Amino acid sequence: MTRGLTIFPVAGMPEVRPKDDLVGLVIAALAKAKERLADGDVVVIAQKVVSKSEGRIVKLAEVEPSERAKTMAAEGNKDPRQLEVVLRETKTILRWERGVLICETHHGFVCANAGVDRSNAGQPDAVVLLPLDPDASAGRIRDEIARRASARVAVVVTDTFGRAWREGHTNVAIGIAGLPALKRYMGQTDPEGYELRVTEIAVADEVAGAAELVMGKLDRCPVAIVRGVAFAEPSETARDYVRPAARDLFR
Repeated sequence: MTRGLTIFPVAGMPEVRPKDDLVGLVIAALAKAKERLADGDVVVIAQKVVSKSEGRIVKLAEVEPSERAKTMAAEGNKDPRQLEVVLRETKTILRWERGVLICETHHGFVCANAGVDRSNAGQPDAVVLLPLDPDASAGRIRDEIARRASARVAVVVTDTFGRAWREGHTNVAIGIAGLPALKRYMGQTDPEGYELRVTEIAVADEVAGAAELVMGKLDRCPVAIVRGVAFAEPSETARDYVRPAARDLFR
């Protein structure tokens, strides 16, 4: 059981650009703050800076919208160039109504606009895409931290998603390395002897949500360290969160 957590932001990160040494920037920012990574830490990194470092940025001036994008843009009062990028990143459109586009991405995530985002792009008239493989990105960052900082950490790459049952947005894990996705209680019994049958706690999502409290959306703090997470389960990936369509009551 986790007895207590310490969560602190990694301040002082510069604007991240394609091919930047993201791990080097994190280590340098920690050193400047007289902090260092320790075994068991969870490094939570916003998807936006991971995508930027991997070059997942599209300049809208270079996008030629398709007829489908133009038609949808007229219907929803949207930028047809941005809609074209969203369509390219979309495996399946699940809902298009009142200007809201809910998509299944090629990763299997269900989210608005296939994760394509214009905010905090770092340059005008551009959008940032999700990493091609967020789990692989998390794994590379974890391995690089182990090599350069001599610390065995877990890494969670996060993005902000809406929720089907509730208002508001929260950070969720879209890439995981070194941390379980789910803590499964099925088959265990409560103090009254009742056997749990369906309970699965989204561990990495909860870590992502907790870290967002110190990261913020406008504070230019894309990295946080969560210390004290206790977990015995094996490492999983964010793909373990993808619910099969046959079990998704919202499709």
